[in-house]
Amino acid sequence: MTSDGTVWFVGAGPGAADLLTLRAARVIAEADIVIWAASLVHADVLGHARPDAEIVDSSQLPIEGVLPLYQRAAEQGLTVARIHSGDPALWGAVQEQLDLCRGLGLSVEIVPGVSSFTAVAAIVGRELTVPEVAQSVILTRLEGGKTPMPPGERVRDFARHGTTMALFLSAARSGQVQAELLAGGYPEDTPAVVAYQATWPDELVVRCTVGTLEATVKQHKLWKHTLFLVGPALAAEGTRSHLYHPGHFHGFRRAEPAARAELRRQVTGRPGGTGTP
Repeated sequence: MTSDGTVWFVGAGPGAADLLTLRAARVIAEADIVIWAASLVHADVLGHARPDAEIVDSSQLPIEGVLPLYQRAAEQGLTVARIHSGDPALWGAVQEQLDLCRGLGLSVEIVPGVSSFTAVAAIVGRELTVPEVAQSVILTRLEGGKTPMPPGERVRDFARHGTTMALFLSAARSGQVQAELLAGGYPEDTPAVVAYQATWPDELVVRCTVGTLEATVKQHKLWKHTLFLVGPALAAEGTRSHLYHPGHFHGFRRAEPAARAELRRQVTGRPGGTGTP
């Protein structure tokens, strides 16, 4: 069964309407039906919708409540913009909807969005992958919530890597988050950021440490719409990427010989070494 209808799963970004991508704004503007969750997506994004578009708030609807809209889109050849907070690829409950839409013969497309963890990094002015400090970012949430975590995906296990970590959906159990981070090996003075409603008009972004994370959350009475960033990169200074070093080369730039020799020495520890930066 095929249909002329289309469902677009649109990443709305972290909150601010001007952080929508151009594609997201275009899709919303062209949609016959716009589905959004008032509990997760700022109402300003609806400013991109057509005046005659059908607007549906899904915040109180299970997927069974949204299904009739997809069925109508399949039957009438309509275009639906299903707006998700942040990026649909992260905790977006998208896969089950993709399966339903494809079962109805609908075309489906996904528009990526700005994730809240990158928005928070921008707000505090930090790079999350600082050379020689952290070259990985772990995206996770605390185990033991409404949705079970797969085996081996515990916060304390991830914390053993000591790199940058972004924790979603975990503010209601900040004491447990702090305990797991410490148990995994982050020192108490490891930099941390607590961000509530990032990029919304009432955003609150506070710097703290792993050792003061629980107290910070409780002081501000936070329990939802809150993201944690943790890791040494949040305070690192003085390191330099090889990418823009005069000794680094690529298809568009040749390395300066003396700088190249110095860079190789730094990497290998030997004068004129053969290591590759």
